[in-house]
Order: sequence, then C-alpha cells, then structure tokens
Amino acid sequence: MDTTLQDPLVGQLLDGRYRVQARIAAGGMATVYRAMDTRLDRELALKVMHPALATDAAFVDRFIREAKSVARLSHPNVVGVFDQGTDGTYVYLAMEYVAGCTLRDVLRERGALQPRAALDILEPILAALGAAHRAGLVHRDMKPENVLIGDDGRVKVADFGLVRAVGNNTTASTGSLLGTVSYLAPEQIENGVTDARVDVYACGVVLYEMLTGGKPHTGGSAAQILYQHLHEDVAPPSAHVPGLAPQLDALVALATSRDPLQRPQDAVAMLSGARAARAELTDVQLDVVPPQAKEVPAEDGDGSERTDVLPRTGGVQLPLPGAAEGELNRTSRFEVPPGDAPPPSERTTRLRPVPAAPVRTGLIQRHRIATIVAAVLLVLGVGAGVWYINYGQFTTVPAVLDMSQAKAEKTLHDEGLGVKVARGFSSNVERGHVMATDPATGGQIRGTGTVTLTVSRGPDIVTVPDLSGTPLANAKRKLTDLGLTPGTVHRAFNEEVARGTVIRTDPAAGSKRRPDTAVGLTVSRGAELDVPGVVGDERADAAAELREAGFKVKFASAPVFSPEDKGTVARQSPGEDATRGEGDTITLTLSKGPEMITVPDVTGDNVEDAKKKLAGLGFQVEVKKPFLFPQDEVDSQSVEGGEQAPKGDTITIRLKGAL
Repeated sequence: MDTTLQDPLVGQLLDGRYRVQARIAAGGMATVYRAMDTRLDRELALKVMHPALATDAAFVDRFIREAKSVARLSHPNVVGVFDQGTDGTYVYLAMEYVAGCTLRDVLRERGALQPRAALDILEPILAALGAAHRAGLVHRDMKPENVLIGDDGRVKVADFGLVRAVGNNTTASTGSLLGTVSYLAPEQIENGVTDARVDVYACGVVLYEMLTGGKPHTGGSAAQILYQHLHEDVAPPSAHVPGLAPQLDALVALATSRDPLQRPQDAVAMLSGARAARAELTDVQLDVVPPQAKEVPAEDGDGSERTDVLPRTGGVQLPLPGAAEGELNRTSRFEVPPGDAPPPSERTTRLRPVPAAPVRTGLIQRHRIATIVAAVLLVLGVGAGVWYINYGQFTTVPAVLDMSQAKAEKTLHDEGLGVKVARGFSSNVERGHVMATDPATGGQIRGTGTVTLTVSRGPDIVTVPDLSGTPLANAKRKLTDLGLTPGTVHRAFNEEVARGTVIRTDPAAGSKRRPDTAVGLTVSRGAELDVPGVVGDERADAAAELREAGFKVKFASAPVFSPEDKGTVARQSPGEDATRGEGDTITLTLSKGPEMITVPDVTGDNVEDAKKKLAGLGFQVEVKKPFLFPQDEVDSQSVEGGEQAPKGDTITIRLKGAL
C-alpha cells in the first residue's frame, strides 16, 4: 500500500511555493518529501519537522542550525540546503534532491563490498566531512543512512541535524546522547565531548561495516553496545574477510582507536591515510570478494547503465505530463507557426484603393479598415513572437557586485533567478561579499535561470593576529572578520592574564594560514587559588571569607541536616584546599541543624541486638561492661528510651554483671 496516500502534506503547496509530490523517508525529527519549487521550477527534497516537535524550541533551534551550518559549506559531496522557513505548524528545509539510494540500502542489497568499492565510497564521505571540519563543524551522526549514492554515482553526505560548531561547548548538557549507538565514539558515551575525531571514529565503523557486512559491536540492548564501545577494541575486518589486506585492518584500527588522541585529528587526515592505503594495495587486494557479499545480477534486464561507484540499477526517468514519448524536456518557448500567407509587406501593398461603384463605397471602406487592422495585428503578433524569442524570455542580471552574499541572493531571488555559490580569494573584496557573477552584471539570462555568485574568501593567506589579553568574544569576532575560524577553547590558570581573556592562540600569532583555518584559543582562568574551608562558619562570615579570597559564592537552594549548628555552613563544593581559578564559584549548603531521632528502649535486649537497633537509626554505640562477670544483656542506656538525640550522637549501653 502506498503510505503517501495517508500523508496530509502530499499534494499540498507549502509556504505558497513548494508543491509536495511524494514522501521519501521518515525519521525521529522530520519527514523528507520530494517536492517541486514552483517559483524556480526545480525538483528538490523538502525536510519537514514533525508538527509535534515544532513547539519545542530546542528542536526548532537544532533544525534551523542544520540549515545555517550546511549553508556555510560549498562542497560537491555535501547535500546542499537552499532555503529554510515555516508555514503554520510546519518548519522545513529545502534541500538538494539526490535521486538514488542510501549506503544502508546498498549494504542490505550487497551484504558486504569489495575493498575497491568501499574506498570509492569512503573517500568522498571523508572529503565532505573534511570540508565541514575545516569550517569548524562536526557532523556527530555519521552512519550509512546519512550517505546518499546518486544514480549518477555521486556520493553525498546528508543530515547535518546534529551538527555542532567545534568552537562551541560540545559537552552534552541535557544528559542524553545525540547520535546512533553503533557509531558513537567512546568519549561521546563517557562524557558527551565531541570534536572532529568522533566523526573519524564513526567513519572507521562504517568502513568496517562495508568490508564485513556487519557492525563491529552488537548486543541485545543499547547498553551492551555502549559498554563494548568503551571497553573493547574494534576487531580487524580480516578476522571475517580472509585475504583482506593488512593496510585496511590498520586503517580501521587507527580510525576506531578508543583513545581519541590516537586517531587522525580530522577527516582530512583520515582521507590522506585512506588514499595512502589504497596506493599500497594491488588490484587483487582491492578486488577481494568478502564471504558476506551477496550475488547481484551482472546486468539489468532493461540494459540501464550502472553507477561508477557501485553496479546498481539506474534511476527511472519519468516523462513530464503531456510529453510525447522520446521527447526531450526543454524550456517552453513561444514559436510562430508557419503559414501560407504572404509576408506582411506583400499583403500591405495589395491594400491599395480600387475604384468602385458609389453604392458600394461604404462596404469597400469597411472592408479596407478590417484588412488594415488584420495586417497590423499580424505584424504585431510576429513582432511579439520575435521579441519574446530574442528578448522576452530573458532577464538582465542585476548588479550585485560587492554586496553581502545574503543580500545578493535575495536580490536575485526577487528577480525569479536561482543562485549557485562558488568561492574565491580576493585581496580587494571584503570576505563574504560578491566578487564576480556568471553571467556578468547586465548580461542576459532566462527568467528562471541560475546565476553563479563568486563570494570572496578574503586574502589567499591570512596572518593569525596577536590576541593575547583580548576578551574571548572579541577574539572570536576578530578571527571571523579575518576569515579564520574560531576553534577549540582551552582554559588554563594564569596569574598575569586577566580571567576570560586570551593567553595564546594555536597556531601562534604571526603564523600564515589559509582562510577558514581553525584557530584554537587558550583562555585564562585567572590566578590559581586555594579554596579556604568555611564549614561550620556563619553564612555571612563564610561568604565574606570566600569573596575576599577571590571567589564568587552561591548558596544551595535547600539546607540539609548536619552536625553543624542551624544556619551555619554544612558543606562546601569544592572542598577545603581544592584549587580553583580567581572568580570561580564556590557553592555553600547551609545546615538545618542535627536531625533528632527518637532513641529506642534497648534495656533487657541482647547486646548485639541493641547495637543493631541503635546503629540502624544512625547512632554511634559505646558498650561498657562491669568489671566482673559481664553478661550479654543490656542493663541501662545513657539516653532513655523514648527520648530524642541528634543523629550521629553516641549512645552508651551498660551490660549486667553476674553479681
């Protein structure tokens, strides 16, 4: 049954522009549709967030972040994002439509791949992720489902819904893991930290899966798989594929090392390693057939060509409605049909007055006027056709040079034109502004055509500035203005540099780098200070002592029972003698005083039973025995049964003697 029949969006016009044609796939956050952009007359993929999630600001922010992040990338192996918007309860992304299938579909069909095919797919994946990493972005959810293989053999990485900027705080703050458990790196599981190396780890798992047809870690529950990621190394693929080259085992082992410091630092470094491994392999090693590989027919029945990457069935081309069989789809143009009538000049010369009888003068006059009108209309029609063919279906490329990219794109869209973005270096045009267009300004282009904008990346080589002593926010802005990317932020104690300002950069100030290079920042935590102990102090005294020592003070919302007097400090975090930076926050918890517990009557009880009763209520127990002939029965207790005593106090019990 066609599930799209029950989908309310299929057949609808979203946001007054996108005609939804069919549902392609559905996921946890969104559903993907094939759609037609009625304004630019092009097919695209429409990713629409589930309406139930559209009320959650966090989900919407993540969804919009995908559009903004991917829009920053211009790479042939990344699925492009054209537009983002909302229509009522629908939040959507308009993306490049890739006709074909996912790598997951290929693995289901093929089981496992020969090393040559696996590397043919891995390399463009790494190229796409490398572009993201060099732009300061991490994908965080790399898996076969997010690798698209087009009918023309192109490999593209999709679904940047979990993407994060490397320079952001990339520690999970919600307590939940984002990603797919089979491809999570150990550091993602253990502490939620993500950088470019988590994508490298996931690519290593994907390579293992392509070579062997199975995942390296399996189990009956997600918890079992997570445990294996943390405590077990990925086995060499050759354990399942006899004859597999050791270079491929080494590549998988390097990428899936449990220690992130042992992995390639990003996808660019891993791509270099993959190409080096391929260069060492012979044709025999590249064409090893894994035992898990499934038989696939050598040729399709319809004789369709296969992709360059994998021998798969080519896509089916559907004719446009009303098109004759075999007719090429092309831009409609106005054409004047041929006729047998003579040229307008000849017809005009035949409209000369002819002498007639007086009684027919009026009729002849009316006939003459009608003939002249018809001739004029014919001339105008032919002229309009010629004008449309030569000029009418074209528009003039507006002047967008030196505009910001966003403003230039809006200007072109307002003219009904599509936009394609390329990037180049320029020492004269500000970074992010248009330096050239194709066609050039004032050139002619079809009214629905596409203009290529060449956007400046700034100078070819950028000098890393000296940012020492600069506040972090200002330092990031300066790097961005120069065309560099703010990278990972590290924090360190420093007595000479003010807290929150930059100590140094990596690479160092004065280094020459290409635009978009990530620059790490080491930021001062201020002087390293010993935390004084204030447990037992009055609230005001404790706060004053900590502030005088250079710390900020925060009080916990609820007091707790403790042996300390009510209203004094029961505990502090961090504790006494810990070291922290100047300006760090110390959390104090106030005391409610000791917790009062009713003492049970244990006289007459066996001594061991009495001790268990009292200790179970939180009391310390001291046993005193008579000098001569002690017995095991309690004779008396220091606090009478039924009375109250502070939890943790010592209760003394005396034993009976024989005399």
